[in-house]
Amino acid sequence: MIKIAPSLLAADYKRLGDEVRRMAEAGADYLHFDVMDGSFVPNISFGPDVLRQVSDCGLPVDAHLMIVNPEKYIDTFAAAGARIITVHAEATVHLHRALQQIRAAGCLAGVAMNPATSPECLRYVLGDFDLALVMTVNPGYGGQKLIPACIDKVAEVRGMLDRAGLEAIVEVDGGVNEQTAQKLTAAGADMLVAGSALYGAPDAAAFMRAARG
Repeated sequence: MIKIAPSLLAADYKRLGDEVRRMAEAGADYLHFDVMDGSFVPNISFGPDVLRQVSDCGLPVDAHLMIVNPEKYIDTFAAAGARIITVHAEATVHLHRALQQIRAAGCLAGVAMNPATSPECLRYVLGDFDLALVMTVNPGYGGQKLIPACIDKVAEVRGMLDRAGLEAIVEVDGGVNEQTAQKLTAAGADMLVAGSALYGAPDAAAFMRAARG
């Protein structure tokens, strides 16, 4: 079944605890926790203290580190309660080492790619990660429209993993709504990160059912 991960970035921050519980009750599978440093992406968001506050929500937390030198913070976010830690291939010069560090911290290891980054960045770390995150918008802000060319990229990543005989999760983040979800899952996505469209839906549970297809 397709997994749904609400992005905390789109939540009402005045009611953060209630928003997390609302998504859990609506049937979410993970909580997507966007960490932005104002350097790798043009925005600043949450830190480990916030993650620690939401990590007992009943949903496993996927900490998406959109930060430079993520190695400095992997252990901190693991200790704060992350279940998956995802780093950007573009943000570290030692991707293999970072993935090893994530697994050593007891978390599943994810690799994220910006829209213009080739899936070739995965080739020499196949088997060293548990999740490949295809960004279908340029990271930094919520509410953007999906970049259509990235749908083919999802299929390319899925094919690369299948040919290698790997069962890593293919996650997609950016512009996910009830319409684009079907195209992304048809291309091979296993997990969809949903932000503005999900939190703004009149019925979050119905949105998730429609997105799963």
